[in-house]
Amino acid sequence: MQADFWYTKSLEEMSDGEWEALCDGCGKCCLNKLIDEDTDELVHTNVACELLNTHSCACSDYANRFAKVPDCLKITRDKLDDYFWLPSTCAYRLLAEGQSLPSWHPLRTGSKSAMHKAGQSVRGKVVPESKAGNWEDHIITWAS
Repeated sequence: MQADFWYTKSLEEMSDGEWEALCDGCGKCCLNKLIDEDTDELVHTNVACELLNTHSCACSDYANRFAKVPDCLKITRDKLDDYFWLPSTCAYRLLAEGQSLPSWHPLRTGSKSAMHKAGQSVRGKVVPESKAGNWEDHIITWAS
């Protein structure tokens, strides 16, 4: 992979490996969302997908996630406009909007520790689906 490829390539020009590397692994996209019945507004919860490892913020079965979680979505270049719900810190969203990666991003720092230290991951902030109870009690704003 070319160093700093996100500066020199468009999202469309990136290899599959480069595309995957853009993901910072924060886990925010693995949080369940709700649609407000009155306003049709999408709201985020701190209820994590059962496959999300809440410490590492990584999927515990990435290779089989679509079979185990039928509503899991694959973020792809051709559907970026459909992913308006991605967090404002998401590299896919930032680059699509012409912005750069944040200073804590693992591609810039070399590890995920800066992201965790900056409070940009879901570590320590979420509950698994099996323990959440009523999701409406878990509405948050920090993941949007």
